[in-house]
Amino acid sequence: MKNILITGGTGFIGSHTCIELIKKGYKLTILDSLVNSKKETINLIKKILEKDISNVSENIELKVGDIRDFNFVEKVFRSNKKNHQQFDGVIHFCGLKSVNDSIKNPIEYWDVNVLGTINLVKVMIKYECFSLVFSSSATVYGNPKKNPIKEDSNIYPISTYGLTKSATESFLFDIQKQYSCKLRIAILRYFNPVGAHDSGLIGEWPLGTPNNIFPLLNYAGIGINKTFQIYGNDWPTKDGTCIRDYVHVMDIATGHVSALNYLFSNEAQVLTLNLGTGKGTSVLELVKTFQIVNKVRFKIDFIERREGDIVEAVADNLLAKEKLNWQPKKSIQDMCRDGYKWQKNLLLKKEN
Repeated sequence: MKNILITGGTGFIGSHTCIELIKKGYKLTILDSLVNSKKETINLIKKILEKDISNVSENIELKVGDIRDFNFVEKVFRSNKKNHQQFDGVIHFCGLKSVNDSIKNPIEYWDVNVLGTINLVKVMIKYECFSLVFSSSATVYGNPKKNPIKEDSNIYPISTYGLTKSATESFLFDIQKQYSCKLRIAILRYFNPVGAHDSGLIGEWPLGTPNNIFPLLNYAGIGINKTFQIYGNDWPTKDGTCIRDYVHVMDIATGHVSALNYLFSNEAQVLTLNLGTGKGTSVLELVKTFQIVNKVRFKIDFIERREGDIVEAVADNLLAKEKLNWQPKKSIQDMCRDGYKWQKNLLLKKEN
C-alpha cells in the first residue's frame, strides 16, 4: 500500500480526490490549514466509503497546519518516515484560488501559492519523495487567441492567481532540471470544476462569501439569493455570455488518480496536461440547464463585466486522454444535479 500526502485535501477538489484514491488502495495523510475548508469533511469521506471499505479510518488522517511553515511540513514527513510510512508521492492542492481576491490581495496569494509550494518541494527532496501531482489551472493561458486550448499554447495569465500558478509551474520545471533523474511531476491544468459527489455528502463548501459560479447558483436555487448575476451579456458569443469548459469534480478526481499512477509507472519527467471536457458551455446555458434539471426558478441579472474575465476557455484534452487513458464521463446535467443535491442536503443539515 502506497502512502500519499494530500495538501489541501479537505477542500473541494482535494476531498473528492481522496475518495477515489482510497478506493484504489492508497493510504492518505491530509495536510490542511482548514482556512477555507472544514475538518468535518474527513468524517464525510469516511461515511461515503465505509460501506465498501471496512478499515477506511486507518487509511486517512489529518494534519492541521500551514504549508508556509517549513518546520511543520518537515515534521509531517519526519513523523511518517519514523513510523516506516515514508511518503511515496504528493498531490498538491493547497492554495488560494479566487481570481478577484488575488487582484485585491496579491501578497497573500504569492505567499501561499508560491512560497508554500517551494517549502513543500524542499521537504520532499530532503526526504526523497520524488513524485508530485500539482494542481494548476487553465488561468495560466490568460486570454487565448484560439480555442480549444492546447498545452503548448502561450502562457500569459492576466490575474495574480494565474501568475502564481504559472510561476509555480516554472519553478517545478526548473527544479526538475536539477533532479532530472529522480523527479516525476504531473502539472494538471483544469478548467472549471463544478458539481459534487453523487451521494450529496460532500461538495463545494466555501467559507464566507462564495466567489465561484456553482455556490452562487445553489444560493439562487434555494432562495438565499433572490437573483443570479452574470458578468456581461455583450461578449462576442452566441448569447452574449462567456463560454467555459465545465468539468465534473469527480472527473477531475479520477484525473488525479490516473496522473499519480502514470508517474509511478514511468520515468522521471514533467508532464503537463489539460483536464476538461473539450466542450464549451455559455454561462447562460449553464444557468438555464441548472434551472431545468433542478426545477427551480430565479431572476437573472446581467451586470458589468468583471476584471480578469475572458470570453472563452475550452480545453483540448486529447493529451490527457492519450497519456492517462482518462475520459470525462459526467454531463452538464450531472454537474447541475449533483451540485444542487449537495446544497439541499447541507441546508437540511442546518435546519435539523
